[in-house]
Amino acid sequence: MDVVAHWNHWVVVVLMMTGFYVIMARSNLVKKILGLNVLQAAVILMYVTMGKVEGGTAAIYLEDPHAAHHGEAEHGDGHEDDEHHDDGGHHDAPQAHATRPVTYSNPVPHVLMLTAIVVGVATTALGLALVVRIHEAFGTIEEDDLLDLEEGGG
Repeated sequence: MDVVAHWNHWVVVVLMMTGFYVIMARSNLVKKILGLNVLQAAVILMYVTMGKVEGGTAAIYLEDPHAAHHGEAEHGDGHEDDEHHDDGGHHDAPQAHATRPVTYSNPVPHVLMLTAIVVGVATTALGLALVVRIHEAFGTIEEDDLLDLEEGGG
């Protein structure tokens, strides 16, 4: 297994572990919120990475690229006139032209991650607003100091 080929998976793992470490090891509430944001970025990167298809394109409607080659553009009816061909009465029968398969990327993971970004921003804003209120009420944003205040008759 080539480690370099899966560099984005390694970035996801490093970001997840970094975010998780910051959430668990730091007692400052603002740092905990930043750790949560790093963890969220890792999850978003993971979903976008899994949703990417190599060589895939957007799932949109494409016009038939063969329409102009079959006489529709010149004649408008899709049939070639008989007097333009003098091949001894032998005409090519209309055939179904094989189109090359198109690989599409699934847009659902990307759309869900856009929603996750919005929810993450709202969660961060709410968390920071709560930290401001905690600081106003208790004079600190350190988790250890808040626990000491609670035990001391808070």
